[in-house]
Amino acid sequence: MRQVYEVADFVRATRRRLRFGEFSRAPIQIMRLELRGDFAECDWMIRPPDLWDSKVPLSARNESSSQQALADAMAMRHLLLGELQHIRSAALRAFRPSEFGTPDVIIAGTILREDPYLLRIPSPVMRAKLCGFRFELDNGFLKPLRRDDAV
Repeated sequence: MRQVYEVADFVRATRRRLRFGEFSRAPIQIMRLELRGDFAECDWMIRPPDLWDSKVPLSARNESSSQQALADAMAMRHLLLGELQHIRSAALRAFRPSEFGTPDVIIAGTILREDPYLLRIPSPVMRAKLCGFRFELDNGFLKPLRRDDAV
């Protein structure tokens, strides 16, 4: 029964802390959360670009959307490990809607409870990589991962 309360706390904390992003006011949308012993899987849909950015050039909009997705991945890692104390490792995946109907995986990774040394790492991209996330950036835009990289 304690795990049910922890999951409820995680969902509430996600809604409360990730309600707004730095680059988008849209809430984050958790698609799936699965717990198996001390392992968890969590999938979410990234935030859409902010409506106020509709007149901004596409490249700048894509870059801010990618920065928001990386920040959300790091925040999701922090929340999951903070709220679900029994979890030792987790598989996290961020999805983006695609024009073909099936969402694309753009960030994936297996994270561990042990914190990597991030104190003097100024780059958010490098911090995310050191935490176990895999992704491909092309001129500041997160490209969909290949099927074998997304699993």
